[in-house]
Amino acid sequence: MPNKVLETKNLNAYYGDFQALFEVSIDLFEGEIIAIIGANGAGKSTFMRSVTGLIDRIDNEINYKGLSIKGLRADEIAKKGLAMVPEGRKLFPSLSVEENLLIGGQIKRLGPWKLNTVYELFPDLYDKRNIPSNLLSGGQQQMAAIGRALMSNPDVILFDEISLGLAPIIIKSIYQNLPKVIQKGMSAIIVEQDISKALEISDRVYCLQEGRIALFGESKQLTRQEISKAYFGI
Repeated sequence: MPNKVLETKNLNAYYGDFQALFEVSIDLFEGEIIAIIGANGAGKSTFMRSVTGLIDRIDNEINYKGLSIKGLRADEIAKKGLAMVPEGRKLFPSLSVEENLLIGGQIKRLGPWKLNTVYELFPDLYDKRNIPSNLLSGGQQQMAAIGRALMSNPDVILFDEISLGLAPIIIKSIYQNLPKVIQKGMSAIIVEQDISKALEISDRVYCLQEGRIALFGESKQLTRQEISKAYFGI
């Protein structure tokens, strides 16, 4: 049985007085990919932000490799081996592509990912390495955001809305590269609105609805009818 690397137990999360997550319990095992699906506003990004230390007010447990990471700063969590590719990429527009990648490497965790291995994965970034990141196409920006996360050599990588706003051909290219990214025992959580893509890439899937888990199970066993009912609440 693989080791459990990440778990939340009855996680609640708040923005001020507004509660965005209600008792969300999710497990992630070593070498596993889970997908989190749900409509806009279901709480998917809030969950990712909670796990990576970007939500100030949370209740109950977030454990990483058996130890609590609740209340740690985002940089402290990153140093432990969690990295996120955020929704909207969040690159530094005034910095070059290579400078953005090097920011990910400042954590100085040992591992296979360095500039040359990122450039091997995404050759487009090598060609554009000296230009400001805001001059990249949307797909190239997503590649740079993935590369920046990889530069920290994480054990767990989280992709928040990985295909949002990208052309279908770019989405196909990124998904084709994901097996090269998630390898050698690395685990991943993917937030994805494209249900077909989510089921195709993942081992297990959780569906959130209005901040609660409406359905979970093995990706290959859940039916489209079950997923549609949980996704839309009908």
